[in-house]
Amino acid sequence: MRPLAGATAILTGANGGLGTHLTKALAAEGMHLLLVAFPGVGLAELRAAIQGFPGRSEILVADLRVAAERTRVIETALTYFGSIDLLINNAGVEFSSAYHELSLDRILEVLRVNLEAPMDLTRLVIPGMLDRKRGHIVNISSLAGKSGPGFQEPYAATKAALSAFTQSLRNTYRGTGVSASAVTPGFVEAGIYTRLKQQTGRNAPPFLGSCTPQRVCSAVVRAVLRDVPEITLSRYPIEPVLALTALFPRLGEWITERTGVNDFFRQAARAEMISDSVPLKASTCPSRSVQPTPHEIHPH
Repeated sequence: MRPLAGATAILTGANGGLGTHLTKALAAEGMHLLLVAFPGVGLAELRAAIQGFPGRSEILVADLRVAAERTRVIETALTYFGSIDLLINNAGVEFSSAYHELSLDRILEVLRVNLEAPMDLTRLVIPGMLDRKRGHIVNISSLAGKSGPGFQEPYAATKAALSAFTQSLRNTYRGTGVSASAVTPGFVEAGIYTRLKQQTGRNAPPFLGSCTPQRVCSAVVRAVLRDVPEITLSRYPIEPVLALTALFPRLGEWITERTGVNDFFRQAARAEMISDSVPLKASTCPSRSVQPTPHEIHPH
């Protein structure tokens, strides 16, 4: 794509974790923004925080688990701005759990928010991009999709699928002016990782460390401007390890276990189980077993 100033972007999961940083980074580039989240707590304040930038911004509360709501996202962006140049599929949910202890509702929520919604929004936005011969989709993936850590089956599966989805999009629309990129961070100092640290009392395994949300935002902008297929992000260079894992899967399993990644999520699963078993007061929101966590934040 050409410089981002004056272009229009849809950002899902705009008001939680990484989304707030992406909102400010895109606003600083001079983009017009449709900020999408559910249930939308803090969206108005986020929009107010970027009013000093040259681009316009609008907010939309939309439940991406529902197909009609995804159509409404695209229609709203076109109503406000007339065209869509960039779609950033950032919204995501994650549950740390032994797989057999997950309810079907939770598994389906992860699939709907993390994979079905990005694929559907992309399907809806591409025709207009093809008409203008200009457009880019950024899928926020995760290193979980490369390494398959324990206690993360639905999340890891959806993130692996997003990377493959991105590559297929690039091959299908090569030469049309429409393209796609995957940005694939490890642990990011924002969103669900912050919650996981609080639950477990532990930082990310030292071998992986964490990266700042600013690095992820810079990667998103770079991926769009340079049409980069995929950018992986971690505190330390991770690409050689990923290459070895692809060549030697048993070595990859050994690395994931010995570096403490599985144990980190095992403890997170225990903490979430305890949290779910604690009765809530009548004045509090329902537990996630009744009403799943809103998809405003992205774990990585």
